[in-house]
Amino acid sequence: MFKRIGLVAKQDDAAVRGALESALAVLTRHQVDVVVDAGAASALNGNYRPGTDHELVADRDLVITVGGDGTLLRAAKLAFPRSVPLLGINLGRLGFLADISPQQVSQGLEAILSGRYVEEERAVLLCELVRDGAVVTAQPALNDVVIQRWNTPRLITLNTYVDGRFVHTQRSDGMIVSTPTGSTAYALSGGGPILEPSVPAIVLVPICPHSLTNRPLVIPDSARVEIDVAGDDVSVSSVNADGYALPGWQPGDRIRITRHPASVRLLHPAGHDHFATLRAKMQWGRPPC
Repeated sequence: MFKRIGLVAKQDDAAVRGALESALAVLTRHQVDVVVDAGAASALNGNYRPGTDHELVADRDLVITVGGDGTLLRAAKLAFPRSVPLLGINLGRLGFLADISPQQVSQGLEAILSGRYVEEERAVLLCELVRDGAVVTAQPALNDVVIQRWNTPRLITLNTYVDGRFVHTQRSDGMIVSTPTGSTAYALSGGGPILEPSVPAIVLVPICPHSLTNRPLVIPDSARVEIDVAGDDVSVSSVNADGYALPGWQPGDRIRITRHPASVRLLHPAGHDHFATLRAKMQWGRPPC
């Protein structure tokens, strides 16, 4: 079922090598053609030639990540335009995307390579910088787009529009525009709601707004979000999509955020339960007997 697999690993992490070796042992038994990235090649002491970004996803049936959610987000940026599914081995702390533990690698991969898994699609945002009506740069985001102050102690001013309708002017540290996937990331720290991943919605979460009446908004993911930052504040602000800065931001540019036409395909072990993951990660207690 999965005969051509890419391996993407967190760099400079001592725990990566053991998980990679366990994964490669399973893949070798199944005679899988494997391409590794630079992080995996380094962890394996150069026993594998690192593939290019193109080779990691071109003609691959699956991409496996070893690390935390950040590693999976990096791989998703490469894989989702080609509709290549992703599977995460979690070496992080509070990750919600990569859900196979290092102790479960052999058993989990054996099951998935045998077809015992569940697949889900996760929405992706498209963040564009628009100047004089033309798009000058764009980045996708599986988690969120963050507009925030940078190198200044003072608040910035943002004007927000949804489908061309003015929503508010806000003085704050910034704004998080999140997918349901990102609702358990930075947006959660900002006081936003947790959305079940299949909910077709976008969340707008203000970052430390000066007005206490500013609250998170949940809107349909078919909506078009546009944000202007006051001209004087652009030089002390940044726009990031899943941590990747959009370069070339200038006064007068408008930030436009919509749902991307493509989605991220995630694989989970059979029996995966999003609410069980939430209970475990958020320490919400055990189900009643």
